[in-house]
This record gives sequence, structure tokens and C-alpha cells, in this order.
Amino acid sequence: MQPEEYSRRQQEVGRWKINIISYRLGDRYYCTVDNVEPGARLSRGEGETRAEAERIAIEKATTMLSRTRVMG
Repeated sequence: MQPEEYSRRQQEVGRWKINIISYRLGDRYYCTVDNVEPGARLSRGEGETRAEAERIAIEKATTMLSRTRVMG
């Protein structure tokens, strides 16, 4: 199977920029969220729709980033 309906965009969550990558594989949508710098994957989501997969992944990433301590 090949990924279809590939989408990539940037968004801000708090003070962090994140990349949101989503695609359809078969009848399921998948999404990964990573922080722009240093590019580490924060979360993944899966759902019946793109919106559902992105919502799940963004919620998980937002929770992780809200716990991040910022020095300085």
C-alpha cells in the first residue's frame, strides 16, 4: 500500500512550532507531530478521518509540550 492524501504543515502550540504530517493508508488516516527544532517526533494519531487523526496527535503533543520546562 502507498500513502495517499499526504499533507504537511506547520502550526504553533504555545511557544513551539510543530510540523503536522498526515496521510491516508488504506481506509485509515495517520498523523505524526514533531517539533521543528530539533525535529523529534512528539506524538502520533490514527483515525477514520484526517481531522480525527490530527486532533489526537495534536492533543498528545500539546500535553507533552505543556510539561516542558524552559530555561532562561
